[in-house]
Amino acid sequence: MEERRRFGGKREFGRGPRRFPPKPVELGKEYEVDVTETSRRGEGIARIQGLVTFIPNTKPGDHVKIKITRISRRFAEAEVVEAGATEE
Repeated sequence: MEERRRFGGKREFGRGPRRFPPKPVELGKEYEVDVTETSRRGEGIARIQGLVTFIPNTKPGDHVKIKITRISRRFAEAEVVEAGATEE
């Protein structure tokens, strides 16, 4: 019976809640980013150390200063604080 318990313990290993690595951004912190893509909803997308960040009212080619407003498991959302030289 003890063998089964040990095997069962190994079998369940790794089946807990999925762990996501720490995020490279902090809520409320400002970053300078280049918008590289457009989302399906029309928001600009920038990546901060691989983390997808959605930024409303931007388009690819914009260089903007943003403030993180929401952090989710797989992405972040931000608002524009200061527009860069590429935006008119």
